[in-house]
Amino acid sequence: MNLRHLLAYGLGIFMLASCDDNTATLGIDMMPSTDIVSKNFKTYDVTTESYAVGDAVLARTNKSYFGRFTDPETNTTIASDFMVQFHCEEGFNLPEIIRNDDACTRLDVRLFIDNFVGDSLQSFKLSVYELNKSLDPNADYYTNINPEEYIDATAQPIATKWFTISDRTISDADRWKTDYSNNIRISLPVDLGTSILRDYRQHPEHFANTSAWLKSENPCSKGLYFKLEYGDGAMAYIDLVQMNLFFRYYDGTLAKDTIGMCTFAATDAVVEATHFENTNLDQLVNDESCTYLKSPAGIFTMATIPADQIHVEDTINSAKLTLTRYNDEVESNFKLNIPQTVLLVRLDDYLNGFFENYQIQDGRESYLASFNSSTNTYTFNNIARLITGMAKEKKAGKATANWNKVLIIPVETTKDSSGGIVKLNHDFGMNSARLVGGKNNPIKLEVIYSSF
Repeated sequence: MNLRHLLAYGLGIFMLASCDDNTATLGIDMMPSTDIVSKNFKTYDVTTESYAVGDAVLARTNKSYFGRFTDPETNTTIASDFMVQFHCEEGFNLPEIIRNDDACTRLDVRLFIDNFVGDSLQSFKLSVYELNKSLDPNADYYTNINPEEYIDATAQPIATKWFTISDRTISDADRWKTDYSNNIRISLPVDLGTSILRDYRQHPEHFANTSAWLKSENPCSKGLYFKLEYGDGAMAYIDLVQMNLFFRYYDGTLAKDTIGMCTFAATDAVVEATHFENTNLDQLVNDESCTYLKSPAGIFTMATIPADQIHVEDTINSAKLTLTRYNDEVESNFKLNIPQTVLLVRLDDYLNGFFENYQIQDGRESYLASFNSSTNTYTFNNIARLITGMAKEKKAGKATANWNKVLIIPVETTKDSSGGIVKLNHDFGMNSARLVGGKNNPIKLEVIYSSF
């Protein structure tokens, strides 16, 4: 190879090497320095505190609750009794011939128990009163409702009953039959039933539908109040209240007398209003070493989000808030359950009628989280839109006194056939959780954001 070839060969190597060195940074050299992406991870302190509900939450539920129970973990007590109206079916009718001048042979009310918390063998006493003031089916009622305002407090109850949640008046064989439904049966005066039957003869229009029934002056037509008189140690979840009226009538098909029954039941078309009363909650609310979730109508957790400390000028990729539950410290056979679903919602939105307006989580200012039993936590995986919205309000001068405060609330969800959530209500189960946090122990908000 002559000198000219050597020089050409060397120049080619030099040019190739120069080209390799430069292509690695070619894209960056062509980009403006302000477009370089930098991801950052940072944690922020979130202060939490217990938020006292004051026994007043919207009581939009088709269950009633009855009993008194003391939580062995916190030594707090919750008591409840309830009022209920009855539905009259359209097309209600009675046999043409009822014996003994339309006389009632038996009138009773059954409280069907879906579930309970506590000791099913504890004794309770209840009293039954007629309501003398109507409950409006279209109104909102809260758990601090005062039933004494709807009855004649000077009158004697129309019935009383001692009972246990597990009915000991029946045999074990009957209790374990597949068609047995646990219930409390309360006998009412038969003359009330006779008055109902005779009014049907005179004014059948009073039985045209539920609205007409509620407006009539029939006994029990305005509803009944089941008052807790005595007992502690259990809480019954009542999913159906049913008033049954019995009579003897002539059956033309059978050509003989037989026993008939008509039923008035509590349904979604009428009001079921449970009154709750909590005691000893102040000690939990004032504990600054942790926070609590306690239902029904007990304690929420309130968190203050440091939205003005977070770099919202950058893009927030995710913002995760985790609430960790402490394990119970007291061993008991009657411990409360753990809230399974919680709602994170802005305090102002809650105060302005979140539940009253039938709102659900929107992924912007309200979020849902489920309890994870493996990690003992509730995790809101990405509340970035909430933080950005808070910061924009503050910058625009639209921030309220509660602009960066949110509540964590135990809730129950209703889903459609596709599994989508269509309704949120307060959780009325007997549930409790003690959470890491408190004014002296902030929890962490984890934020990942991008800078350009």
